[in-house]
Amino acid sequence: MPITKSAKKAVRKEKRRRVHNLNYKKKIKELKKRLLLLVKEKKTKEAIALLPQYYKTVDKASKVKVIKKNTADRKKSSLAKLLSK
Repeated sequence: MPITKSAKKAVRKEKRRRVHNLNYKKKIKELKKRLLLLVKEKKTKEAIALLPQYYKTVDKASKVKVIKKNTADRKKSSLAKLLSK
């Protein structure tokens, strides 16, 4: 358990940041699932329409350092490659 005042504050900040970061990751996973489902069902127009929203979410998560920049780029390119097929 934290003893000093600053350590207690750090624990509070950690909890808030964890919730914030998990929300980003959850949103990315949900969008990816939806995109993959649309691709599986051969609904490419809907998938292409949803792609910018996925890009925006991934870029924002990368910007606030929830995920690394290369990870974001990899996620985006893998889905773009899948949709181009």
